[in-house]
Amino acid sequence: IITNHIEPDHSGSIEEISRLAPNAKIIVTMAGSKGLKGYYHLEDEKFSIVKGGDTLNTGKYDFAFLPMPMVHWPDSMSTYLVQEKMVFSNDAFGAHHASEFIYTDEIDEKFYFDTFENYYGNIVLPFGPQVQKVLEALKTLDIEMILPSHGMILRKNLAAFVELYEKYSKNVCDEKKAVIVYDTMWGATELMAKQLKEDWEKEGLNVEIYSLGDVHYSYVMGKITTAKYIAVGASTLNRNVMPSVAAFLCYMKGLQPKNRTGLAFGSYGWSGESVGIVEESLKSCGFEMLPQRKVVWKNGLI
Repeated sequence: IITNHIEPDHSGSIEEISRLAPNAKIIVTMAGSKGLKGYYHLEDEKFSIVKGGDTLNTGKYDFAFLPMPMVHWPDSMSTYLVQEKMVFSNDAFGAHHASEFIYTDEIDEKFYFDTFENYYGNIVLPFGPQVQKVLEALKTLDIEMILPSHGMILRKNLAAFVELYEKYSKNVCDEKKAVIVYDTMWGATELMAKQLKEDWEKEGLNVEIYSLGDVHYSYVMGKITTAKYIAVGASTLNRNVMPSVAAFLCYMKGLQPKNRTGLAFGSYGWSGESVGIVEESLKSCGFEMLPQRKVVWKNGLI
C-alpha cells in the first residue's frame, strides 16, 4: 500500500485496507509512518520505510519514490511508475475541482488554470523553495501523465502546468494585477473599495474586487496568488476590524505571499482603529505599503 501522504483525506481508509489485506506492507516515508501511527491503530511491522532513490519492483511494474517534505506536509511523497511514465504527484499539481471527466484536456483549459492557481495559493504557496526542488527532480524523469490527489489528471500541455508551478514557487507577480478585498458595515468602506478600483484602473491596473460578505477568503486567496497589489479594507468594529477581515488577514499571513504591495483602507464613526490594524498586518507580511485611505462616516464619498 503506497501512501504518499498521511492527511486523513488521503489516508482515511488505510486501517480498513490493512484489515482486508493483512499481509500488505504500507510503503511510506519515515515521517509518514510516525504520522500514520498517530492517526491510526497500526503496528510497526506493517510499515516499509522508503527514502529518495528507493524503488520497488512488483514483477510487472517498477515504482520510484520521491520524498517531497513540506509540499505540503513533512511526510509528503510522490511516486513515479516507470513503465507507464506517470507520476502520482500527491498534493503537487492539484486543483480544487471535481468533474464528470477525468483529464484536464476534456474541459475548458482556462477554467482549469484558474482552479489550479486557486489550489496553489491556498495550499502550497508558503513552500516555494521546496516546490522548486521537486520540479528539478521531476525534470530528470520521462513523464507523460501527472496524477494529483486532488483535481484532474494532466496528460496534455504538461509544460504549461510546470511553467505555472515554477512561476508560483518563485512568487512571480503580475505587475498589472490588483486585488481589493473588504468588508463593510453600513456601506462606506464598500464605496471606498469601488473608488479605489476606479483609481487603480485609471493607472492601468487590472483590478478584481471582492466583498468578504459575499465570498470566502480562500477564494480571494486564490486570486492573490499572482497579484502584485493587495488592498484590504475594513470598517472599525469595537475598536478593531470586521471579523471576516481579521480571518482573511490571519489566513493570508500564514500563506506568506512575497514581493507584494499593500494598501489599507476603511471607514469609521468615532474611534477609527481598523485601518491602522490592517496596515500593521500587511506590513507584518513583508509588503511594501502605499499610503492608507481613511474616511469618517461617508465624508467625501457622497
